[in-house]
Amino acid sequence: MLDLRFIRDNLDAVRTNTKNRHAAANPDLVVELYDRRNALLHELETQRALRNANAEKMKGKPAAEERAALIEEGRRLKEAIARLEKNHEENERALIEEAQKIPNMSHPEAPIAAEESGNRQLRTWGAVPRFDFAAKDHVQIGESLDLIDFEAGARVAGQKFYFLKHEAVFLEFALVRYALDILAREGFTLHITPDMAREEIVAGHGFNPRGPESNIYTVEGTDLCLVATAEFTLGGAYAGKVFPAERLPVLLAGVSHCFRREAGAAGQFSKGLYRVHQFTKVEMFVLCRPSESDAMHARLIGIEESIYQGLGIPYRIVDTCTGDLGGPAYRKYDIEAWMPGRGEAGEYGEITSASNCTDYQARRLGIRFREEGRNAFVHTLNGTAVAVSRTLIALLENFQREDGTILLPEALAAYTGFREIRAKKV
Repeated sequence: MLDLRFIRDNLDAVRTNTKNRHAAANPDLVVELYDRRNALLHELETQRALRNANAEKMKGKPAAEERAALIEEGRRLKEAIARLEKNHEENERALIEEAQKIPNMSHPEAPIAAEESGNRQLRTWGAVPRFDFAAKDHVQIGESLDLIDFEAGARVAGQKFYFLKHEAVFLEFALVRYALDILAREGFTLHITPDMAREEIVAGHGFNPRGPESNIYTVEGTDLCLVATAEFTLGGAYAGKVFPAERLPVLLAGVSHCFRREAGAAGQFSKGLYRVHQFTKVEMFVLCRPSESDAMHARLIGIEESIYQGLGIPYRIVDTCTGDLGGPAYRKYDIEAWMPGRGEAGEYGEITSASNCTDYQARRLGIRFREEGRNAFVHTLNGTAVAVSRTLIALLENFQREDGTILLPEALAAYTGFREIRAKKV
């Protein structure tokens, strides 16, 4: 959430940013409610002061006539204060509800566009493979090598669920351990986090846990949600905490299952493992001083690059446009891996992201640091180390061979115990 005074003092800039991000929010209403809150608080202070003064007069044992007037005045003040407190409570609830709809401000260099087609390519890495044979997509490969069973997943849990089988099972755990080893060397504290979080924690990260547009699964009869990312649990673990400045930055990494409704998701590139309801992910989450967050953002994308360079997967990095940033991010970089199975000639597909959320989440979650005798909100950042399902797409499609086998990168051999995946003997 943005600082309310900032919204009021920078209303034109907030209006423009809200428009650029295509957010369903009303900054003018927020300012109106904020000013009304201040007026109500001022009036409450005035009426409470009058009530206290009236009580003091009662202590002086006034004459009967004056005492009756003071009693009547006390009754009037009590009713007025109760009415003002109710109005303030209702206004405060509306103010917070509306303020939480306003997205974070955007980095001045973030491309202004409505959809991901407006993302700006920054750089590429690796040679895109050129095959002398008709390349298969990961769905065809997964079926031919008996690695993925979408039909069983649909029978058991519905569409967009799946079973991993045989070598793919080892690949999932290999990718998780490969990423964790890199993050441990980078100084991250490793976690396996809960797969559920309270609704207030999810909302604290800037995500709506309920409603038709929400991608969050909620658990009926509880205030719990299935997490869409370990970002929720890692950040939620420090809600309300005040750090000594010397403790920062705090580098956290979490392994979790991720659950997403993918409401409204469709299209030819959503098939197979690309857009599913459940997958495993290793997530990075950072708490730091505001002065450190730009450099930390660059560090996170650098770590992500080292992970995928180690796997030999060609990719490009894009600067995400304002319409595709989501609510919390100030700036976001995506790594898009080359996926030969996309279209006739292949295309890039998102495989990681790294976001600087400035103090937007910290303000909601109440995470601060203390420096020079004062408290200030930390900046939070998050980044995908490995999203297993989409990484499997890139591995299977980029390292396929004409005879139908897969030759895995050397970096995974120490974790899988094999480099080659062949068709199963019947």
